[in-house]
Amino acid sequence: MKWHYVLAVMLSGFVLFSAGCSTVTKPDTVIYVLEAEPSSLDPAMTTTLPENDTELQLFEGLTRLDEQDDPQPALAKSWDISADGKLYTFHLRKGIKWSDGTPITAQDFEYSWKRVVDPDTASENAYMMFPIENAEAYFNRKATADEVGVKALDEHTLQVRLTYPTAYFLNLTAVHCYYAVPQKLVKAHPQTWASDAKGMIGSGPFKITKWIHSSEIDFEKNENYWDAKSVRLSHMEFPISDSQATRLMLVESNQANITVEPPPADQTRLEKAGLYKVAPYLGSYYYVFNVTKPPFDDVRVRKAFALSVQREALVRHIIRGQKQAAYAWVPPGLKNPATGKDFREEGGNLTTEDAVQARKLLKQAGYDTDHPLPEITILFNTNEMHKAVAESLQAMWKNALGVQVSLMNQESKVFMATRSKGDYQIARASWIADYIDPMNFMEVFSDEENDAQYHNKAYNEWIHQAKETNDPAVRMADLHRAEQILFDDCVIIPIYYTTQPYVAQPYVKGYHWLRLGLVDFKKAYIE
Repeated sequence: MKWHYVLAVMLSGFVLFSAGCSTVTKPDTVIYVLEAEPSSLDPAMTTTLPENDTELQLFEGLTRLDEQDDPQPALAKSWDISADGKLYTFHLRKGIKWSDGTPITAQDFEYSWKRVVDPDTASENAYMMFPIENAEAYFNRKATADEVGVKALDEHTLQVRLTYPTAYFLNLTAVHCYYAVPQKLVKAHPQTWASDAKGMIGSGPFKITKWIHSSEIDFEKNENYWDAKSVRLSHMEFPISDSQATRLMLVESNQANITVEPPPADQTRLEKAGLYKVAPYLGSYYYVFNVTKPPFDDVRVRKAFALSVQREALVRHIIRGQKQAAYAWVPPGLKNPATGKDFREEGGNLTTEDAVQARKLLKQAGYDTDHPLPEITILFNTNEMHKAVAESLQAMWKNALGVQVSLMNQESKVFMATRSKGDYQIARASWIADYIDPMNFMEVFSDEENDAQYHNKAYNEWIHQAKETNDPAVRMADLHRAEQILFDDCVIIPIYYTTQPYVAQPYVKGYHWLRLGLVDFKKAYIE
């Protein structure tokens, strides 16, 4: 979408809303307003939802997640798994092609996966490859590329050796960093191959035709896609705007069909209009302590702050979006395969709200009216919602504990750097699942460089043991034990479990939201 058009839409908003909706004029096109400009469309390097949303339309993995978020055969037609769960043999479909008509081979996958863990690539997604034998060692320059457990046996057969049985490995093969990329193109233009529409090829249901940076990305159906018969749209358009109000205006005026994150203040009105919808979304919004920084190096102080948070009021009056107040770390929506029950339902709540107990703990830690806490600073990245939550916590802690709390906001890149260095006392954070398994949440705090500066040998041992076992019942029990330790040590204050609010015109059908926050338009159509 060109900027003069965006400006025209913004200026004419009152007229558009007053006149009511016009009929959509492109019956074979979905127009989805993207919330930010992708920095790249290289699946090895991207980390944001707008990037991964776009890549999901352009690329395909060995598997693709279905409407239940289960991995289904995609570029691989089938696979064999060894009894110990460590050896996977994938059989690629015959005749699969890139969007330019050239063959996709097992060698493309071997090249692409090793590229993600190549230390010279410096991919932030490399950790998702670490279940593969020697992938982590190669990333840390302790092994060679040839020692990484990925090998094309022939053009249609890919063999993968894992370090330990990984129950969610098939889910991983649907994730963006596991997509194959066209190695000839990447080698010819390593820095720019995925930064422009010209010459870019993919393997998914659509191919890119235009990319006006910070304005619009356009697609058309990929006739060389292996499952092209299932793709009903001939075109898609992704106009780009980081303004919630502008995105909403485009959908309400029928100049677009669907977008995410409408302004919370408009929720009631949009619900009445039948446009407001909420998709499941695996994630947790939380506050994290730096457990090495006074006064939060004392677990009693951490627990006092955690017990003073009134989540239900926060969610009801400020956060909204049909979010669920969180009293544990791993969100609902992840099934224990051993029992068939939800992991969160099994584990229950692991924290509560108790202002009286909070004050007792603070006194036990040596703080009272005669010995007040030093000033506390909340760190958050610049955003209206983050600010509103921080101001609410500031008031809660003042009222419950009598502590002076100041706020510090930083632009997102600076904020992330500050948090990763541990240069804070308490900070806003969120974690959205990269793959569908509780391990994706639990291993965050076993990472040696985790933001909380938290290192607990027992916690790490349970995580390690859960990774090593091939028994789902043992594995889930280990993860529950680790999660309990996380709350015994009070490393985080969970605030809410995420959802994905969006607005969509009712004539858009066939799309589906993954619990990873992505929207798949492969089978979408306009009714």
